Amino acid sequence: MDDATLRAHLQRFGFSEKEVDTYLTLLAHGAAKASTIADDAGVSKRYVYSVSEELADRGFVEVDDHVVPTMIRARPPEEVVDHLITDAETIRPALENRHTKTEQATEQFEVIKSRETVLKRITELIEHSESELTLSLPADRLSAVADELRAALDRGVLVMLLITETDELPASAEGLASITRIWREPMPAMLTADDRVGLVAPAEMLTSSHTETQAIVFAHPQLGPVIVGSFVGNYWPVATEVAVGDPAALPLTETDFRKAVIEATLWLRTEGSLNARIEGRWIDTSEPVSFEGRIVDTTQGIVEPTNSQFPIEASLTVDHEGTHVTVGGEGAFIEDIEAERVTLCNDS
Repeated sequence: MDDATLRAHLQRFGFSEKEVDTYLTLLAHGAAKASTIADDAGVSKRYVYSVSEELADRGFVEVDDHVVPTMIRARPPEEVVDHLITDAETIRPALENRHTKTEQATEQFEVIKSRETVLKRITELIEHSESELTLSLPADRLSAVADELRAALDRGVLVMLLITETDELPASAEGLASITRIWREPMPAMLTADDRVGLVAPAEMLTSSHTETQAIVFAHPQLGPVIVGSFVGNYWPVATEVAVGDPAALPLTETDFRKAVIEATLWLRTEGSLNARIEGRWIDTSEPVSFEGRIVDTTQGIVEPTNSQFPIEASLTVDHEGTHVTVGGEGAFIEDIEAERVTLCNDS
């Protein structure tokens, strides 16, 4: 985990930026005097004493004021994590109880009127992505989200990036995505994360200082796949593929079927042989099925050369007891199997 991601996670636990600086400085020392921490973290000695007491109450440090000068020690990380888990488990019953009493929101929308807020929301959605990310953005706005895209790749997120308003791959775009395409024309800024949440903003909202247009951020179980379908079906095919990253390390277990298909495609093209463990159900009988077989082929419209009949089509053809069967994802109906989980592994 890089430094920026670590800092972001600590801030989610309620750390301010100064508290992060102080705590990371103390971790680097293990144990130190307040004056040493203050000098290295660029804060006052008085602030170190104050924040150390707060961090001690939260289980992150120990303050030994029985010696002179007072020593501040960072608790071992495994103890800190155990303490956080214990706290989380303690409040779980109360959270679950309150959750059952409240109707869960099934859809959420936010209307945005400023460019700065659009970029902020894009950054936040990238930071919280877990499996798959689609993003279109003008070339001159890439720098605003470059660090977050790199961090997403490091987390194993499949990143499909379409850079608009450019004829060539910007040097700054190297290493930002799993698959990168470019298109010289403007298009709406579109983002989806894990088919759950996303954002759509008119092209002029990111290129013009004065516009009356508005962007929409959404969290809707049906809208996410629709936006992905528009991105992959309408815009992705007209763009030019300019960069493809290496496949993920194996074994790789995925519930995101499209990601499994893309990773399998990349592996087959580099290594030539790959197995898959399929867990799901037979579509004609709804009976559960679980088996491991050699992947014979993939069908997809994301990585060139594509071979799908329509852009969002994604499937695996797998050898099952000497017979080739087709495997689709959630909602599959033309394949033989609807997969719930796919594990890609080396052909043994």
